[in-house]
Amino acid sequence: MENTYQNDERYFRAKKQIEEIKGFYGNLVSYIVFNSILLVINLVTSPDHLWFYWPLFGWGIGVVIHGLRVFNYMPFLGKDWEEQKIKQIMDQENKKNWE
Repeated sequence: MENTYQNDERYFRAKKQIEEIKGFYGNLVSYIVFNSILLVINLVTSPDHLWFYWPLFGWGIGVVIHGLRVFNYMPFLGKDWEEQKIKQIMDQENKKNWE
């Protein structure tokens, strides 16, 4: 017999949030591992010319934005903005249908 909470919308939202958090941590681990490898490659092959910080910086921006989005710290384009925009678009559609 299935648990009744599994059919609850809150359960599916929580499950989706967990998947997003797991995705973020996977991205973070990849960021650390690959940038560590790039650092070693850079220091072994051309220690006089440091280039490892470019991918570190670029990918780091992406990781930070990903983390902000996943943990709902984005003041713009977050869940609240998304829900407000959906409501606005639906209201506009309803208004068009009544005209």
